[in-house]
Amino acid sequence: MTTTLRFGDWAAMQADAKPIRLEVFVQEQHVPADLEMDDRDAVCLHAVAYGAAGQPLGTGRLLPDGHIGRMAVLRNARGTGVGGAILKGLMEKARERGDQRVVLSAQTHAAEFYLAHGFAKVGDVFYEAGIPHVEMSYEF
Repeated sequence: MTTTLRFGDWAAMQADAKPIRLEVFVQEQHVPADLEMDDRDAVCLHAVAYGAAGQPLGTGRLLPDGHIGRMAVLRNARGTGVGGAILKGLMEKARERGDQRVVLSAQTHAAEFYLAHGFAKVGDVFYEAGIPHVEMSYEF
């Protein structure tokens, strides 16, 4: 699938990123909306992937401390490389700004995806919003 990545602050990206996050996290995974949307969005670099017709397909964010989070891809675009493009784009932005590593809290069912992109598991499984996660990191 042909995708275009765009990056920006929350003011520029929320119109496309927020509906994806609400659909994936709130509707599909039943994460409370007040947990999904937080004040950290304002300080993050956001990425949105768009399909050939310009439709938003997925999103993720990079926090100032090197955490990648809120990775979400719409159901009809999963398995097409959209998530990988978003992850690689955010990793590149972190590397460009001088970060030595990036870290993320992966839902355990997605850990293999991150392992395939060079991340390593760090620590034990923990629960966030009732969903099992594992901390993962990638050193540049």
